Amino acid sequence: MEDGLGQKTAPVIVITGTPGTGKSTTASMLLEASPIPLKHLNVGDLVKQHGLHDGFDEEWQSFLVDDDKVIDELEPLVAPGGVLLDWHTCGIFPERWVDLVVVLRCDHTLLWERLEKRDYPLKKIQENNEAEILQTVLDEARDSYSEEIVVELRSETVEDMESNVSRIVQWIENWQRDHPAS
Repeated sequence: MEDGLGQKTAPVIVITGTPGTGKSTTASMLLEASPIPLKHLNVGDLVKQHGLHDGFDEEWQSFLVDDDKVIDELEPLVAPGGVLLDWHTCGIFPERWVDLVVVLRCDHTLLWERLEKRDYPLKKIQENNEAEILQTVLDEARDSYSEEIVVELRSETVEDMESNVSRIVQWIENWQRDHPAS
């Protein structure tokens, strides 16, 4: 979604948060509600599908992601804009790509329950729960991008998610108004 001059005609939005905070659910809801077409890229799925990793860590039950491979894979997909990046981290994405970073947050007790339902190993539940308590993902977003594009949103109930999607839709409409197509 570029105009003829290489300008984005649609934003790049990152939805991030500790595993279990509702990133993929929020992304799915946003795809349906968005006033413009967005391409949803679940980065974790891309890592698996395209081998963007250096193997699998059995202890942590996760892939050892190769950040350079991820960036190389995403660059041509993100450049035109109109992309929704969905991942548990955000700091590897170049600042020039990103127009909005939405960090989803959740009460750690509820998060624990969600991760148990996913059959995560206890060690992984503890690590992710600690990361949420220490606001690791939020701090990473604030350290990686200018404060005016980072938004922290609660994501504990369906009502929270609906409200979050409405806020993001409003942001997209404002972005469109501020970036008229040439």
